[in-house]
Amino acid sequence: MQIRIFTIPIAAPGALEAEMNAFLSGHRVLEVEQKFFQNENGGYWTFCVRYINGGVPSASAHGYSNKKIDYREILNDKDFAVFSKLRAIRKELAAADGSPAYVVFTDEELANIARLPELTEQAMLGVQGVGEKKAAKYGKTLIDKYNVQTKAPLEQAQTDSGSQPDK
Repeated sequence: MQIRIFTIPIAAPGALEAEMNAFLSGHRVLEVEQKFFQNENGGYWTFCVRYINGGVPSASAHGYSNKKIDYREILNDKDFAVFSKLRAIRKELAAADGSPAYVVFTDEELANIARLPELTEQAMLGVQGVGEKKAAKYGKTLIDKYNVQTKAPLEQAQTDSGSQPDK
C-alpha cells in the first residue's frame, strides 16, 4: 500500500483538484481521508489517499472518455432499480460520515453490487474495490437500509390488499 497527499486551496482548486481526480481515476484507491485546515493564507482541504500501485487503469484505457457512464444503459431494469436505491442510501451514508459519496462506494462498485444475486456482506467482498474494511464500515448499513426500503412497500401492498405479511 502507498500513500499520496493532496493539498487543495479552497480559493483556487482548479488544476490541483483536476490532478487529484486524474490520480484517483488511475489507481486502485483503498481509502481517502480528508481534513480541512485554515491558516493566515486561507483554507485548505488535505486528502490522504491510500492506494495500491498498478491498480485500476484509467477509464480511457477501457475505451471510455471522461464522460460519465450512464448505468441505465449498462444495467437491466431490475438491476438499475436496485442501483438507484443503493445510490440514495450511499448518499445518506456519505453525508453521515462527512465523506464524498465515491469514498463510501463508487458508482461502478454499486452497479456490481446491484448485479449480485443476493445482497450480503459476504457477496459484496467479491466486488472489485470492496474489501473487508469497506464492507465492515458501510456494507451492513447499506444492506439493512436497502432491505427496510424494499420490504416496506411490499408490506404496505399486502396490507392494502387485505393479506398479512408472513412473519
